[in-house]
Amino acid sequence: QIQLIESGGGLVQAGGSLRLSCAASGRTSRDYYFMGWFRQAPGKEREFVAVITWKGDSAYYADSVKGRFTISRDNAKNTMYLQMSSLKPEDTAAYYCAGGYGVLTSNPDEYNYWGQGTQVTVSS
Repeated sequence: QIQLIESGGGLVQAGGSLRLSCAASGRTSRDYYFMGWFRQAPGKEREFVAVITWKGDSAYYADSVKGRFTISRDNAKNTMYLQMSSLKPEDTAAYYCAGGYGVLTSNPDEYNYWGQGTQVTVSS
């Protein structure tokens, strides 16, 4: 069993930066294990943000955040990060980290584990 705990959310002005963390516990050190970030704004569907292999050798992003967000991980700390820069009001959402096995995917149905979410609010 894998448990995921997000942190780092908060209130930031447009154009600012924020770093989210996702601490993982359990058997995450597998070659085919990947982790990703999703977000969900009120009244909207959950949206893919980014995904990375646990080795960190492959990652991809949603077009809406490409060039502004960076996903990374620290295996020694069993932690994944999402560095968010040039934040916009439309980035306001609850951000969730998730984990799964197999091929990297943006489909939330392919993820087996989910954190409880952390709120990010970007003011204009």
